[in-house]
Amino acid sequence: MSDIPDLECRAVSKSYDDFQAVQDVSFSVPKGTFFSILGPSGCGKTTLLRMIAGFQNPTGGDLLIKGKSVLEVPPNKRPVSMVFQHLALFPMMNIGANVGFGLRQLGVNKTDIKAQVERVLERVGLGGVAERSVSSLSGGQKQRVAIARCMVLEPSVLLLDEPLGALDLKLREHMKVELKKLQSEFNTTFVYITHDQSEALVMSDQIAVMNKGAFEQIGTAKDLYYQPQTAFVAGFVGEANKYTAKVEAAAANGLHLVTRDGVHLRGVDTGDRLGQGDTAQVFVRPEAIRLSRKSADMDQMANTGAGQVESVLFNGANSQLILRDARTGSELNVALPQTAEFRDLTKGDQIHFGWEADQTRCYRQGT
Repeated sequence: MSDIPDLECRAVSKSYDDFQAVQDVSFSVPKGTFFSILGPSGCGKTTLLRMIAGFQNPTGGDLLIKGKSVLEVPPNKRPVSMVFQHLALFPMMNIGANVGFGLRQLGVNKTDIKAQVERVLERVGLGGVAERSVSSLSGGQKQRVAIARCMVLEPSVLLLDEPLGALDLKLREHMKVELKKLQSEFNTTFVYITHDQSEALVMSDQIAVMNKGAFEQIGTAKDLYYQPQTAFVAGFVGEANKYTAKVEAAAANGLHLVTRDGVHLRGVDTGDRLGQGDTAQVFVRPEAIRLSRKSADMDQMANTGAGQVESVLFNGANSQLILRDARTGSELNVALPQTAEFRDLTKGDQIHFGWEADQTRCYRQGT
């Protein structure tokens, strides 16, 4: 297997007169990888994707596909294809004509086009529908036609620009699984951009979290969720309770912090080398918090408190409690344990809570 990545960005930047859209972004994507770029609206992810596709030119850096720079290569000559959010299927053409459109543009003969279209439609689970109208398809089927139209060209890299954004929730959940299956089936490198963390976490082999034109962290879904390297990643990926606190003492076994409300916390430094007097941003995952109706059950926890149930957000195994912390009056989001003891919790109930020090992630304020 070649060690040359399918896609490599080297210090890629894009600036306008008074705005830096992308700042020195570098990464590489090995063959057959599902690589997602995750970030909020306006962070630069679409600009980066459009530069890879050739629709925009970088103002700095280099873009390589299969080890060769494509900066001077026009979009229609690059070995990439792109699936847009609104799919851009041609309603006046049948399914087969839509899928074969790119091949016709390349001058492939009709017999070969028909054979290649039939083959790729079979692979996306739409065999035998080439003569049907695009309008007869469901939203998920249209997604597969859009992917088939790209994959019939055998691109080195498939770029996907928030392709699930226009689907309803249930279909979006289904298509997350379908897209991952298709990527594995074709063994093609996918570069997928999204603002939806659940899409990125479920489908991706690697995820880059983007913020203000730069990458904050690249890693697996587990890396980003359990070992976020910056406060932005900790707050953006997954749910978290957030505090601002001052470091009272820093030792080898952890940090002692005090929040603005006077609550004492024990936590761990994430690598910012926090010291006494520093202000920290503190994050605690809802599922890290333990509950009990008895205060004594919390005695061995590093961080403890008591509160009142404000609301129960029932969502099956993903149900949440919103607690009102008795010390501060602030709200705390807690994953509802799936045990009989807590199923009857209702608004107004009193409850004790706690979590371990290693579940308190601390970052220097501003990182």
